[in-house]
Amino acid sequence: MVNFTILAGGYTSYIASYMFNSEANSLTYLNQYITGGNPSWIISHPTNKSILYATNENVPTGALQSFTVGPEGALTLVDTAYSGGSGPPYCGGLSTGQVAIVNYGSGTARVIPTTTDPLHFSIDDSTIVTFPVPTTGTQGVSEPHMAYQYGEELLIPDKGNDKIWRLSQTGSPGDFSVHGQIAQPIGSGPRHIQIYENQLYTIHELASTLILQDFPAYPNFSTPLISNVSTVPYYQPAGSSFAAAEVLIPLPTAEFPIPYIYASNRNIGVQDPRWGYDRHFREGNQVYTGLNQIRGDCIYRRLPGLQATAGVKVYKRTEGGANLEELPTRTSFVWLKQ
Repeated sequence: MVNFTILAGGYTSYIASYMFNSEANSLTYLNQYITGGNPSWIISHPTNKSILYATNENVPTGALQSFTVGPEGALTLVDTAYSGGSGPPYCGGLSTGQVAIVNYGSGTARVIPTTTDPLHFSIDDSTIVTFPVPTTGTQGVSEPHMAYQYGEELLIPDKGNDKIWRLSQTGSPGDFSVHGQIAQPIGSGPRHIQIYENQLYTIHELASTLILQDFPAYPNFSTPLISNVSTVPYYQPAGSSFAAAEVLIPLPTAEFPIPYIYASNRNIGVQDPRWGYDRHFREGNQVYTGLNQIRGDCIYRRLPGLQATAGVKVYKRTEGGANLEELPTRTSFVWLKQ
């Protein structure tokens, strides 16, 4: 038997902890820990699972927070830093020890260095990057939604600009600037990305599509699309309106040798009465979750998890990863093995 602690963030002022028992396939609420407002995206430190970072998706002033993680997911707040803008929906730990955070509400991003330990932030030399107002598309404003490290570059999908910005460090830690871009279809709204074997997978919120292209070597502007598939379910109730959310590509293992793609979609219109709310999409298959506003997906070994405004659900990968089976709610979460 293996117990896992799951930490779940959301649009509240706390992070909740749950215990998942892999033998009983049970999910039990444990506790909640006070944070800044709206810890909507949480991540573990890349190499130290006893450290957690969380956004505070507040308007007009967002923040990044660090916590220590104790037994059963007990959190202790250590430090808080200004995000550099409004409504940050995402943060990501970099291999350099810095933490990237994007501000959806103000069209800005910031890379925040840490001091001699990864729990304390140093913002004195941290540059706030402001993205331009788009001249095409439908949004009229820059809406950065993710920060993804690939090699020495930092990639930021911008839903409003229909671009993926390419940033690099130009000086001391925290000093980043835009040095290129990867164009996306006009009006598609790129939200999140994954890169696998030097191929770029982009989930588009406005078009509800997942596209594949070769990752363009700098300074190439873009590369031709290899594939473009819809994430919208086969059955759509009248009045539904779909918005693609997240994409995962778990690395192959002996148990799951095929690298399946998992993408989630949200119905922000009239809900599907058969299935509750939204669905989870896996290329070539669909799994309806009954969750509303699926936002965060996370896979630990054979156990994917989904998070939404309706709560948390845990699934088991079956058929070599080709399908999902529900085992036994919030917006993003982290697995912690006990």
